[in-house]
Amino acid sequence: MCHVGRALLCAWGLVVWSLTAWAGPVQVDVADAAGKPVADAVVFLDSTDARKLARPLAGVEMAQEKRQFVPGVLVVTVGTEVLFPNRDTVRHHVYSFSPAKKFELKLYIGTPSNPVVFDKTGVVTLGCNIHDQMVGWILVLDTPYYARSAAATGRVLLDNVPPGTYTLRTWHTRLPVGAPAQEQVLTVPATGAATASVRLAGLQP
Repeated sequence: MCHVGRALLCAWGLVVWSLTAWAGPVQVDVADAAGKPVADAVVFLDSTDARKLARPLAGVEMAQEKRQFVPGVLVVTVGTEVLFPNRDTVRHHVYSFSPAKKFELKLYIGTPSNPVVFDKTGVVTLGCNIHDQMVGWILVLDTPYYARSAAATGRVLLDNVPPGTYTLRTWHTRLPVGAPAQEQVLTVPATGAATASVRLAGLQP
């Protein structure tokens, strides 16, 4: 039994244990306006409690290889430091004018010694002043619950999501420039799985 002096601590421990024990899966199917599966959509769950659990990632890179950003889309949490190694034999000049993060890495080869800290949520579009065909994206989130849709099915599976009410947001590079992530309400039950379907309208070719 809990001693009186430890009652609050024990009660809090039971709450945390309960939420962990009841955390379950969330399945989201993403399709376009015609009902066809959409690959590489980023699906994430937002709530006040989810934001409290978000932590910066470690060891993250957005490289340049064969005059492309690799990966083409990088998903990070707020506060993550990202290195931009140039693995090409030509120099790159990486920049972003996006409101979520404006920065510039002037002509360089190799890896700049200072990483770029992404401290604000949003979509960061990357370019290269030397190679106009180079385009990349960094999506900065304040939730630990996110994943990408599968190529064949457009399906996303999120594991160990605590019960509660979330805003389910879905973003894709083919959305119009500046368009926000599509959102809808999703309730995760105390037991069993939660499912949702998303239709992304207005996707560009």
